[in-house]
Amino acid sequence: MSNEVTNPGLAFEQPVFDLEREIDELQRAAAKGEDTHEQLRQLRLKHKRTLQEIYENLTPWQTVQVARHKDRPYTRDYLSMVFEEFVELHGDRHFGDDRAMVTGFAKLDRYKVMIVGHQKGRTYKERTACYFGCAHPEGYRKALQKMKLAAKFGLPVICFIDTPGAYPGIGAEERGQAWVIAENMFEMSRLPTPVICVVIGEGGSGGALGIGVGDRVAILQHAYYSVISPEGCAGILWKSHEFAERAAQALRFTSQDLLELGVVDDVIQEPLGGAHRDHQQMASRIKLYLTKTLRTLCDQPIEDLLSQRYEKFRRMGVFLEETPPSEPQPAV
Repeated sequence: MSNEVTNPGLAFEQPVFDLEREIDELQRAAAKGEDTHEQLRQLRLKHKRTLQEIYENLTPWQTVQVARHKDRPYTRDYLSMVFEEFVELHGDRHFGDDRAMVTGFAKLDRYKVMIVGHQKGRTYKERTACYFGCAHPEGYRKALQKMKLAAKFGLPVICFIDTPGAYPGIGAEERGQAWVIAENMFEMSRLPTPVICVVIGEGGSGGALGIGVGDRVAILQHAYYSVISPEGCAGILWKSHEFAERAAQALRFTSQDLLELGVVDDVIQEPLGGAHRDHQQMASRIKLYLTKTLRTLCDQPIEDLLSQRYEKFRRMGVFLEETPPSEPQPAV
């Protein structure tokens, strides 16, 4: 259990912080020899129940806040906790190396894999260098080149999605931001190797889709995956970011919504209180999911994988139209 008393973080967690403060005080009293065993036991049970109640009833806007939590594990955190022997690969052979996109070889149990993932950065200096997880065209070109390299050597590709969107600057547009995202989606749809995509935090707009086409698309329980950020949607529809909470409600981008709509294949449950409270347990759950899924995908012929991948995305957004009943003709 992490103690957030000095830096509360999320406002809706205030009851939890209050309980943690009380627990901390009782633990200090116990260290001085006072008998606080029963009080501590009761408070810890109440702390667990409160966390469970809060996180089982998150609103969409609260889900966004959890997905953006400053202590939530990022791609590089999972690289050290889930994988072994990570060797980073840099550059797109055209313009430069985008630090918002991490790529490289790694080992996951008996599987050698290629990792592609967004990186936001932990400190302000890192975040600035990574453009807060918003990749430029060179980042997506780097990602695609490394995926093709993986396919050449028969290595599965694992993508970690965590971005509010692709970088929206003029320079990025001049270097073909829209084109390179579309190209990535096209090439990933026919990449002749297993591809697993996991939304670990934010999955915003084309920035997420640029590495989001795979045989299995999973999402963490308190992450979100959307065509646009709530603030962007509110700015377009209501001309004000003040309506972000209302936009979040309308966009239906929570993990449960996406599972019901068929946009994602699986939801990976987070530890009680969110991934930011227990990095190691979250990493263990992701590792279990990846190894289980790799066993399934790697045993299938590539032709079958490509066919299933095509059908999977073709089914999205399908709806049925009914012919309206003809109006009765007036009697002559």
